[in-house]
Amino acid sequence: MRKDTIGKRIKELREEKGLSQVKLAEELHIDRSTIAKYETNKVEPSLSMIYLLVEYFHVTADYLLGLVD
Repeated sequence: MRKDTIGKRIKELREEKGLSQVKLAEELHIDRSTIAKYETNKVEPSLSMIYLLVEYFHVTADYLLGLVD
């Protein structure tokens, strides 16, 4: 897994759904700046946040983490 993969995948999935960072943050009940930090790889999501992202985007954790394409 490359360090930048999870942030890149979060951004791609968000954009595919036509969501702004603000809207995704509202959906996940977190601050918009947290989404920005994930997408720029300044902060890695916690395990519980990875679970929420996987459920929200209907992808596998392996995909989100860059273990599979």
